[in-house]
Amino acid sequence: MKRIEELPVLFTFHVFLLPEQGYTKARLDFQYLLFLIGLASNNSPCNLHMMEIQFTKMHGLGNDFVVIDSFAQEIQLTSDQVRLIVDRHFGIGCDQLLLLSPSDKEGVDIRYLIYNADGGEVSQCGNGARCAAAYLRENGLIDGDTITAETHEGIITMTLEEDELVKVNMGIPKLAPVDIPIESQEYASQYRLNLSDTEITFSAVSMGNPHAVIVVDDVVSAPVLTMGPEVQAQSFFPQGVNVGFVQIIDSAHIKLRVYERGAGETLACGSGACAAVVAGCINSSLDQEVEVELPGGHLMISWMGEGEPVLMTGPATFVYQGKISL
Repeated sequence: MKRIEELPVLFTFHVFLLPEQGYTKARLDFQYLLFLIGLASNNSPCNLHMMEIQFTKMHGLGNDFVVIDSFAQEIQLTSDQVRLIVDRHFGIGCDQLLLLSPSDKEGVDIRYLIYNADGGEVSQCGNGARCAAAYLRENGLIDGDTITAETHEGIITMTLEEDELVKVNMGIPKLAPVDIPIESQEYASQYRLNLSDTEITFSAVSMGNPHAVIVVDDVVSAPVLTMGPEVQAQSFFPQGVNVGFVQIIDSAHIKLRVYERGAGETLACGSGACAAVVAGCINSSLDQEVEVELPGGHLMISWMGEGEPVLMTGPATFVYQGKISL
């Protein structure tokens, strides 16, 4: 027989706008009715499990996040819940969701999980790391200016600096095909792929997540929205790939657009900026310190060379706080 699997769910947002000076409170209440009709195997009544979650909306150069911490209460989200939260029409809306919790590893401050708009989990996000660091300081969850965070890829370090900037040690880039991963038997500074109507040349780098970096003459007219998903669909990238389109202004300045895996084009991609600079260095096109101009703003990236970590410095901005009932 048919039954209602889920009752209507009331989403209530209590929004606190965060301008530069003080707090301006505003309240926004609205209802979103979600009905899921399915076939039941028995006549047991449906259950409604509600939990109220506090969240903070933040962004790093327009790459926006919903930040949730489980320091006070344990929070586990399903893929469906993640997709609903990040939905810009029916949820809060963001590029990615960040879930912060205490780490059980000695000497590590937090555990840092990252979810894409498609509900899938990823290993690295540079803009998200900066927002996580600023959030932890703002809420008194860490002592000092240096934070160590456990990710699926390993341990990263974030340093809170002056002028609301955060420097993130993004780790040592991986260039070996098996580590990115890509379907190639040998390492090369550049690879080639045949697409539907053209051949592309690109560099491949992992910053904890895979990146393909394509140099273009003009980043504004680059076919980001068409070539990006086509490159991602290639079997050459068994775990998918973030596709970066780079215009080299000079050896210390590039422009970058990124079509992200699981999110599409975003206003800024921190790990993509790191990968672009690494690719430029290994192809002798860029200096060791580079200003990366993204649609949402500027990052400073530095890489001293093989075997050294990539350092990324940029801002993290608070937008508002609220609560959501799921």
